[in-house]
Amino acid sequence: MSQQREHIDELLLSCMAGKQSAQLEVYNKYYRAMYNTALRIVKDTAQAEDIMQESFLSAFTKLHTFKGEVTFGSWLKRIVINNSIYQYRKQQKNKEVALDEVMYKVEDHDGIDPTHVFTELKAQKVMETMKDLKENYRVSLTLHLIEGYDYEEMSEIMNISYANCRTMVSRAKDSLRKKLIVESR
Repeated sequence: MSQQREHIDELLLSCMAGKQSAQLEVYNKYYRAMYNTALRIVKDTAQAEDIMQESFLSAFTKLHTFKGEVTFGSWLKRIVINNSIYQYRKQQKNKEVALDEVMYKVEDHDGIDPTHVFTELKAQKVMETMKDLKENYRVSLTLHLIEGYDYEEMSEIMNISYANCRTMVSRAKDSLRKKLIVESR
């Protein structure tokens, strides 16, 4: 077992004992990644912040159910993703409009390899275009391409069949490809 994993395990034991300094250390280690995960799904900064906070609270109160079969970060990310999808669907059901859209800007690039900037611009363009996809396409591509879940995990998270999941990802990629082609003209 790695030294870092042992440290996390010790922190988690301290968290279960109610030690706030351990909870703060765990929070500081994971909050950025969890916030970004939530933001990619709900597309609202304030809502992503709330989901991240609620997910940490939920994780700390349910820490006794963590079996250690996966890393703590993966377990926490699953909580964040489930909460994000739930909130996004609830938002769509209530026809709420997002208050602010996240805009990706390219800052001053002095001293940075131009090919890196070009690659970054392409990635930003893909992320921006993904926002225009249908909800289920955007969520499936986020889970698959960005979060790295396989089809089996995604079908479980999204509560759809394995075959439906594969089809949805394929169609989402095709839709994204078509939108990128249209926008590049």
